[in-house]
Amino acid sequence: MTEFAYDVDRTAVTTRRQLSPVQTAVELVIPVYNEEIDLAPSVIRLDDYLRDQLPYDYCITIADNASTDGTWTVARQLADRLPNVRVLHLDQKGRGRALKAAWSQSVADVVGYMDVDLSTDLRAVLPLLAPLISNHSDVAIGSRLSRGSRVIRGPKREFISRSYNLLLRGSLSASFSDAQCGFKAIRREVAEQLLPLVEDNNWFFDTELLVLAERAGLRIHEVPVDWTDDPDSRVDIVSTASEDLRGIVRLGKGFLLGRIPISRVRDEFVRRSTADASAPGRWRMQQPSGGLLGQLIRFGFVGVFSTVAYLVLYVILRTLVDAQAANLVALLATAIANTAANRRMTFGVRGSQMLIKHHAGGLIAFGIGLALTSGSLGLLHHYQPTPARGVELTVLVIANAVSTLIRFLTLRGLMKDVS
Repeated sequence: MTEFAYDVDRTAVTTRRQLSPVQTAVELVIPVYNEEIDLAPSVIRLDDYLRDQLPYDYCITIADNASTDGTWTVARQLADRLPNVRVLHLDQKGRGRALKAAWSQSVADVVGYMDVDLSTDLRAVLPLLAPLISNHSDVAIGSRLSRGSRVIRGPKREFISRSYNLLLRGSLSASFSDAQCGFKAIRREVAEQLLPLVEDNNWFFDTELLVLAERAGLRIHEVPVDWTDDPDSRVDIVSTASEDLRGIVRLGKGFLLGRIPISRVRDEFVRRSTADASAPGRWRMQQPSGGLLGQLIRFGFVGVFSTVAYLVLYVILRTLVDAQAANLVALLATAIANTAANRRMTFGVRGSQMLIKHHAGGLIAFGIGLALTSGSLGLLHHYQPTPARGVELTVLVIANAVSTLIRFLTLRGLMKDVS
């Protein structure tokens, strides 16, 4: 058995593969951690099914996530026994890390992954892969929440899954229905562009990859699946939920501040599409949904950052000038930034179209907000000439909440036709 070592990334994670990369149409990765009992029957079952039912050449890569039991030994035995099975070992845990390592080294046309428990009915494999092989889609995902899927799982997991995907739709404008189903595939050329942008190495990897793909205007194909929950699942729901929330905030902040160079990736796909006469107009930039709920959530997300920035500026300026002047400058600065952020993130408006009108409307809303906050401060100082700083801030937060609602309605009215 021949092995060689290489670095997966710059974190000094060492991997070993039994065989050099093999040119196939499809490479399916099974990330595992301490699965010495279930690994062999699952891989043998999958290999048997693919050999009999899949009309494409394939390979299966077992990606061992630093297992501490006999998983690596079982994986190597399977690779010795089955010609289409390869093995990959990582010295660090993380499903996202395993997929990055395997996919980045693959030379297959399409790469994908599935959970080792094979919770997804294998009859969905061909519907998942076919649109990618034929170049009619760029990413394909199994969905437990789309019409036509049949799912067996407890009400707790069902509620968590639906709530999480609803949160994604509202906060990050996601239009796909199921981010966390362990059954996905992607064209390798697309993965090569997106993987360098994916920061998460664990469970949020799936969500981050899909959001980036959608923002780049890629075509995401959804396959309704028959799915049976694994009662022996090792996923820590609380820890995973916390990690996912942090990931959503990180992505939202990255898009808001322009730190994620998704336009560069989009432009590369557009360039390739232009060069490919058979696929005119293949890529377009994904815009946020115009739904009221999604707009409210995104507006609130922007509002939280604006309020924090306003309060920080106010506290700093209050040491230099009186309350009214500090309020004026802090509110004006954050109002301009707030309008620009909401224009792009909440309502999906880019470029210079109606830019002056939008900012003029934002300044009108700013004037109303200034009147509310200044009036509130005036009344406070009238009845309590020397209020505590905490009382001042409380009054301002309440007044800002009212002015925020007015701002949302104003901006939505101005931008609904453009967005």
